[in-house]
Amino acid sequence: MHAPSPDAPILFFDSGLGGLTVLGPTHALLPTAPIVYAADYAGLPYGQKSEAELAARVPALLGRLVERYQPRLAVIACNTASTIALAHVRAALDLPIVGTVPAIKPAAELSKSGVIGVLGTEATVRQPYVDDLSARFAAGKTVLRHGSPGLVTGAEAKLRGEEIDPATIARAIAGLRDQPGGNAMDVIVLACTHFPLLQAELQAAAGPGVQLIDGASGIARRVAVLTEGQAWPAAATPGIAVFTRSAERPPPPLATLTPYGINRIETI
Repeated sequence: MHAPSPDAPILFFDSGLGGLTVLGPTHALLPTAPIVYAADYAGLPYGQKSEAELAARVPALLGRLVERYQPRLAVIACNTASTIALAHVRAALDLPIVGTVPAIKPAAELSKSGVIGVLGTEATVRQPYVDDLSARFAAGKTVLRHGSPGLVTGAEAKLRGEEIDPATIARAIAGLRDQPGGNAMDVIVLACTHFPLLQAELQAAAGPGVQLIDGASGIARRVAVLTEGQAWPAAATPGIAVFTRSAERPPPPLATLTPYGINRIETI
């Protein structure tokens, strides 16, 4: 495999803007890396789609993006897409693919009570992948799960400068705490990349005795390892955000994206 040119970008892919929480730590580690951030607004929200639909949609859309932008590496910055379609994407595309999976292993290491919450989309929390992670890394611990589609909508709204309904936050935490053993929960895995955008609100509802964690910093380190020794531009270049066209959901204002190194918006 030939070494990529310095201007070959890293492609970040999500259903919406949640993947910015993964882009942020990666951009901090690799500040001159060219960035293409792709959001499938036409398909949002992924958490309420069927496994078969996502297993077909995600590889096809990523194939179009790879052909158009010629990235050196792609990050599926979406837990739902990763737990369902990661193997399909790797089979279809000839470049390194980094997925996003619930941070159950570090949660199990952090928990003192042995009760862990996994807060994700409805599709993510029902995946056998989560069963497997729990069996491998949290054996002997209680792993509670709750799917909260309202948090995805709330995170997108927050980035547009809109108010978040406190009831949405309260319902998400109660969905875990009201389960048997929930009062002993001391770690919550934010198993959707949208959810760290609501970190402050979720932490306030969960209380000081509960630690919230996600896998974004681990993904950034993985990208750095996979691109080690590759050439980058001498200075940062303007990043691109690309959105699939949606009549109901226009792209956000550019000012929402500029803190992440993005200076241009395109639609496909």
